[in-house]
Amino acid sequence: MSEMENLAALPVNQCIKIFVQRDFTDGTAVKFQNKYPPELRGKIEESQFSQTLNTLNGLYAEAESLSSRTYCESCFACLTAYLAYLCMDTYYEKCLKKVNRYIEEQNKTVYVPRGVMLVDPVERGLRVLEICLLNETNHR
Repeated sequence: MSEMENLAALPVNQCIKIFVQRDFTDGTAVKFQNKYPPELRGKIEESQFSQTLNTLNGLYAEAESLSSRTYCESCFACLTAYLAYLCMDTYYEKCLKKVNRYIEEQNKTVYVPRGVMLVDPVERGLRVLEICLLNETNHR
């Protein structure tokens, strides 16, 4: 088993966790604070972490943007008594899947090889971005 597989196999509930809180300065849109956690020093460069957060915040802004597409989607859903949503993903859901793919790709190429793992914010109700330090465990 490779080192990356060994790290990813660690129980995530036993690793040390860092939480990046939501940023509500511009309203209630999903946006995370772009503050570098000191616990990541020596593991992930500040510029890399900032780029990841900026991309995530951009993807969430895209998901929450209003456009003719989302307007038509909503009208169609209303006309079909929302049964259309049984057959198709909303634009928002498609964007959340894009966020999930981005986080998986970042974990695979950048974070897990360095002993860090990002947890998709959807798994935490979009309240926080959870970061697990895989090489360090809590001894409770």
